[in-house]
Amino acid sequence: MTSVFSSVQSLTISFSIILSLSNALLVAQTPTGTVTTSDGGTREVLESIFIPPLPHAPFSLTLETEWKRPLANNGSYTLANKRRIMRDSAGRIYQERWALVPKNGKVQSEMDYIQIADPTDHTLYNCEIAAKRCYLLAYAGSTTTVYKQAVEASGPLPDGNGYHNHEDLGHDNIAGLDCVGYRETTTVNPGVFGNDQPAVIVREFWYSPQLGINLLSKLDSSQIGKQLFTVRDINTSEPDSQPFKLPEGFAVIDQRAIQSRNN
Repeated sequence: MTSVFSSVQSLTISFSIILSLSNALLVAQTPTGTVTTSDGGTREVLESIFIPPLPHAPFSLTLETEWKRPLANNGSYTLANKRRIMRDSAGRIYQERWALVPKNGKVQSEMDYIQIADPTDHTLYNCEIAAKRCYLLAYAGSTTTVYKQAVEASGPLPDGNGYHNHEDLGHDNIAGLDCVGYRETTTVNPGVFGNDQPAVIVREFWYSPQLGINLLSKLDSSQIGKQLFTVRDINTSEPDSQPFKLPEGFAVIDQRAIQSRNN
């Protein structure tokens, strides 16, 4: 049960959209060089669905994301976006990153990054649209690695910290693909991480064995709110090769040496 408890302790994750919820991030500089600052706030990162570099299982899809956040007055606000994801038969992965914006609001989402991962060359390009730069990193994904879903047997957490409950939800058909459903509920006792009430985290997901991804994924957490990831417009034909090429006119900045030193 260690992996379940670790996921409760760490809610940060890899590259995605950073939500700035602090006035400290809204730094205003006057013509005289004076900088206005303030304290407090937080920065959070949304974890999207995991795409493994699975070979011989191509697809293209649109992923819809909704993140419903709680407010202190029992209200809520919802952020949303849509983005394209593709994987070819070689296991290469193309992903677009679009800004999360208020659902049904006036702000239009914009694409800020493109990511291209190649498990054969072990390269990951993070291409920043505004700067027209692609940052080259080492990619650890492999076509020979077995990627397993994070399911755990029901039972108590270590050191009496709470309890985890696993449920098999059976089979369903989503977009013509057979899926297996699971629900994982983790209850963390008061005082484990400074919480004065039990913290409950519920993950429900419907996994496609054919594609190795979740076609529907839900997270309900007393800490971060509700997240919903829904796959739309899925096509299991080989995608066009053009998106897997670097965008024309973008400079490449190799950061693998820096990455290696930091690791």
